[in-house]
Amino acid sequence: MVRIVEILIMRKFFHVSAIVMLASVMSGMVQAQAQNPMDEASRYLRQPLPERWSFTPDIIQTLPSDDEWWRSFGDSTLDSLISVGINNNFNILEAAHRREMARLAVRQSQAAYYPSVGLNAGYARNYAMRKGADNFSFGADVNWEIDIFGKISQQVKSRKAGYEVSRADYVATMVSMTAEIATYYINYRVLQNQISVANEHIQYQAKVVKITEARHEAGLVSKLDVAQSKTVYYTTEASLPRLKAQASEMLNALSILIGVYPYELAPVLISSSTLPEYQRLIPAGVPANLLRRRPDIAAAEAQLALYAAQVGVAKKDFLPTLALTGSIGWGSDRINKLVKSDSFTYSIAPKLSWTLFDGFSRRNAVASAKEQMLMGIDAYNLTVMTAYTEVENAMEAYNAALESMELNREVFIQSREAFDISMEQYKQGLTVFTNVVNAQIDWLNCANSLVAAHGDALIALVDLYKALGGAPQ
Repeated sequence: MVRIVEILIMRKFFHVSAIVMLASVMSGMVQAQAQNPMDEASRYLRQPLPERWSFTPDIIQTLPSDDEWWRSFGDSTLDSLISVGINNNFNILEAAHRREMARLAVRQSQAAYYPSVGLNAGYARNYAMRKGADNFSFGADVNWEIDIFGKISQQVKSRKAGYEVSRADYVATMVSMTAEIATYYINYRVLQNQISVANEHIQYQAKVVKITEARHEAGLVSKLDVAQSKTVYYTTEASLPRLKAQASEMLNALSILIGVYPYELAPVLISSSTLPEYQRLIPAGVPANLLRRRPDIAAAEAQLALYAAQVGVAKKDFLPTLALTGSIGWGSDRINKLVKSDSFTYSIAPKLSWTLFDGFSRRNAVASAKEQMLMGIDAYNLTVMTAYTEVENAMEAYNAALESMELNREVFIQSREAFDISMEQYKQGLTVFTNVVNAQIDWLNCANSLVAAHGDALIALVDLYKALGGAPQ
């Protein structure tokens, strides 16, 4: 009896295997004949990108950019802050979790390739005609949707495109956060330097106060000169609390970006106040190479691929579905006979289903998906054009910042010379003290402007690296 059951099972297994093999062959044939929606969309993409930048100052090179662009500043503190930020920044961590969720969604969709198997066990007590009967059962159920027409494959493809979108978003977050950390760091260093400038000028102004007091005591000048010199002195001192408060705010903002509390960050930043070098050659490359590195373009491409895959998913709904259900188990009215050969039961039930009419729901779904894909094409082209102009603007801004820096340096030199001359003439009684006051104020303002121009040049450089899409891959 057992031998007969085994023979029956083998026959059914052969029949099921034949169905699965046939399904696999048909699935391959259908998928091979299917047209990739991206091929249909490719003619709408505006390619190629411009061969060169329209603005190419001497600061531009054609060498490929290093993704860790901040290391070119030669500032070990900045390197450490960005390294900590990459690991601790909450926006980056959140983007990393979204990327991992998308990866797991791909694996979840791939599970549809395999059958689902479940176990069952039951007991029933039936009573009829004044007689009772027990029924014990134990077995396994199998459900399997065979990917004969590529429906599951298309859904997996859609999920994979969604994963690529999340990957690009992660890199975009990385680019934004590294640039933001560098910008806040530079702003903090600018404020540190401006505090140093104020303290330095307070010392000079204190000497001027002593000179006016000595000349007043000697009867050479009126008390007006003393009052004017003290006004300049105390005005500069009064600027320190505001600068220190701004520096504290910048430090707090920077601590949030790198995911640490301010008290942990303060000792690292206070140890030095040097601004990095602002002038360097920029490895901008050519648009066709470097703009492809921008994560927003990668995200737009991935989003377009996702829309195209969704068109494919909508089209697959026109095809039939082949499912295979089956069960194997044992049933008996006595539990001690449950696993006997004569209690063995099984069933195999292939099922082919095909929707013939649905009120044009599927047709409208395909049309809607195609419109969405066309929308993605427009968004992609807009992203490419925007990226190109952002790099152009960033190049212009950095070049202008370099020119402004050099002019501010010359203005600073002249303002210092004007102060020295006016002070010397005042000591000799050749000029009024008002000229000294004006020279003091101009010199201080020019010193602050020079520091600010240095910071502007560095921030413009950061913006250029950001526009070029530099980020650790």
